[in-house]
Amino acid sequence: MKPTTAVITLLLLLGLGYWSFEGSMPSAGPDADAEETRFSTDRAMKHVTEVSKDPHAVGFPAHSRVRTYLMKTLKGLGLRPELQSAYISGDKGSVTRATNILARIPGTGTGKALLLLSHYDSQPHSSYGASDAGSGVATILESLRAFQASGKQPVNDIIILFTDAEELGLNGAELFVNRHPWIKDVGLVLNFEARGSGGPSFMLIETNRGNQKMIEGFKKAHPEYPVANSLAYSVYKMLPNDTDLTVFREDGDIEGFNFAFIDDHFDYHTAMDTQPRLDPETLAHQGSYLMPLLEYFSDADLGDMKSLNEEVYFNVPLFGLISYPFEWIWPMMALALLLFLFILAYGFKNKRLGIKGIVRGLLPLLLTLGINGGIGYIFWPALKGIYPQYSDMLHGFTYNGYYYIAALATLAVTVCFWVYAHFRETPLRELLAGPILFWLLLCGLLSYYLPGAAFFTIPVYGVLLAWMILTVQDQPNPYLLVLLCVPALWIFTPLLQNFPVGLGLKMLIATSLLATLIFFLLLPVCGGYAKKRRFALAGLIIFLGLFLGAHLNSGFSPDRPRPTSLMYVKNLDSNTALWATYEKSPSPWTRAYLGEQPTAPNPEDVQTLSSKYSTGFTFTKSAPLKSIAAPEILIQTDTLIAGNRQLSLTITPGRDVNRLEVFTNDTPVLQAVVNGAALPSYYLENRNRSRLFTHYISDNDPTEIFLVFPEEESLELTLYEASNSLMYDPDFSIPPRPSDQIPMPFVLNDAIVLIKKLRFE
Repeated sequence: MKPTTAVITLLLLLGLGYWSFEGSMPSAGPDADAEETRFSTDRAMKHVTEVSKDPHAVGFPAHSRVRTYLMKTLKGLGLRPELQSAYISGDKGSVTRATNILARIPGTGTGKALLLLSHYDSQPHSSYGASDAGSGVATILESLRAFQASGKQPVNDIIILFTDAEELGLNGAELFVNRHPWIKDVGLVLNFEARGSGGPSFMLIETNRGNQKMIEGFKKAHPEYPVANSLAYSVYKMLPNDTDLTVFREDGDIEGFNFAFIDDHFDYHTAMDTQPRLDPETLAHQGSYLMPLLEYFSDADLGDMKSLNEEVYFNVPLFGLISYPFEWIWPMMALALLLFLFILAYGFKNKRLGIKGIVRGLLPLLLTLGINGGIGYIFWPALKGIYPQYSDMLHGFTYNGYYYIAALATLAVTVCFWVYAHFRETPLRELLAGPILFWLLLCGLLSYYLPGAAFFTIPVYGVLLAWMILTVQDQPNPYLLVLLCVPALWIFTPLLQNFPVGLGLKMLIATSLLATLIFFLLLPVCGGYAKKRRFALAGLIIFLGLFLGAHLNSGFSPDRPRPTSLMYVKNLDSNTALWATYEKSPSPWTRAYLGEQPTAPNPEDVQTLSSKYSTGFTFTKSAPLKSIAAPEILIQTDTLIAGNRQLSLTITPGRDVNRLEVFTNDTPVLQAVVNGAALPSYYLENRNRSRLFTHYISDNDPTEIFLVFPEEESLELTLYEASNSLMYDPDFSIPPRPSDQIPMPFVLNDAIVLIKKLRFE
């Protein structure tokens, strides 16, 4: 291939790959004056601003302020909102007094209702909740306003539900699904969520059966910028990241759509989840989903959404969402294999392919996979060794994470160019046989074990046709070959970023290997470049530049703050106290309390408290004793009935507190009820640690506990009472964090904790 043609085709490949990113979202220019019947990002952003003025987790002062604002806004839309409030226990032992906000728009028909869902609580204790899930609340409010302005009367009732305590265990959803009379009317749920503060919003289907009718309805609604694939939900189901919609599916057998964005994951659940950090284009993308879906599903037959048939689906630019039945998976695989065998037979018959060349072509395949797989495997551990502060970003995605994704993808392609440069003597048509066979085997395995990924077969057809052309012609049209590479670029390029963004940089190996696999599909074009070593050199330079950029941005600043943690833990039984942290690489601010040589905690001193990632203290140091009001513990009843011991006690805070966590010894707890909310028997039988429950306290409510355990057993309860008050408690005078630090998310932080053991022999 001529040098000029090589450069042009490479630029075309890069441009097509870039298009797969840029074409996935709407733009978001100023639109505050948009016509009343249109979704306005600016108007929606005003709701985000109001909701996210302060952290508003359950029990926090701003929580009731946000609830009041939402009630007022719904009334302003001509609705009659109401509250549903009660104590509820989630599946993971989280007890809260959840207060849901509900409203209903009556329809002209008698069919099932459409439910619009998001949650209004933020993650304790420092998250402002702009994206998660102020963006979801704002999307629904603005879409409802535009819908009401259209004057349309829906056929189906439209239920609006802003749940509470989603962040603590999906408790608000549990409360509605299991206790509210409206649940029997719901036929479909549209749920809006966030796991970052930017990027495209992904559509994920929740269903207990097949998804065919869900996909059909979604396509008929015709949202302009669909971003979805059946692989994403297959991966989502493997993760411990349920949403409120999961409760509707599991407890109510109700189908629904999730819409959630994950880019800028470093803001997730942190003090940086603020309105200025929310990407306006992302909010516009959420609105671009809800407006057409609200228009369509408010009139559709929602009693006919269940199906036994499953479909593979994926999106590409220009064509939107593409789907086909699972029944096509194996015929498509068979057709691809037959085409492979046909080209192979044709090449052998016409002496265009040889066994020796094909076998030789397996060597660069194995080398590139081995080298890039090895680099991807060690890359993140090596980075944490070089930059130990990365370990304190518990979600595993650093502020400079996009640099590392781009760098590793570039390095993988560089290795591919360098390796294949050593096989110039082997005809390209023979070099292609091994990678195509590898792809066919991979697609076969995915189709069997992960059918949602069966659409991976589509780009293989492109490379098969390109291989056929190369086998027949000596000088094929390079631009035709580029055209046949389009499916690979449009389907796979976004995945280079999605895996490490959504699952953390530990998944950089997925980026490295996927970049290699994409290169195999682009080999009909890239394999024809005569100056592969020059492209490899250029790739190496770009990699070094990206890595340097990552290094220069590896530090912390007010815009990219470091997560830090500090706790004061007092044991009321031993009358001792500790400073404690979750930091693996303590900051100078933390070392002011832990000292320059902090010690590892004694596991007997403190349990691993509830956190998203089961994170335990990393360092502790003895602390001065402070006089902190202890809780009042009152034993109400203690009786023996039918071979079991029944115990009732009330724990009343002696100070303003946010949560009470209770652990037990190995004694089996047969029944547990907290403030009238029974812990699920399945949870009690399968809890894998000694934690019994966590009560997230509102208004300093007492904790009333009823327990049943075997008569012959001795029960030990360990109470951890916590207030998020360390930073402003006058007895401590803790200086504010430096401007380049924020409270560490996902863990109990900035807290004063009291420990107390109770023994019942």
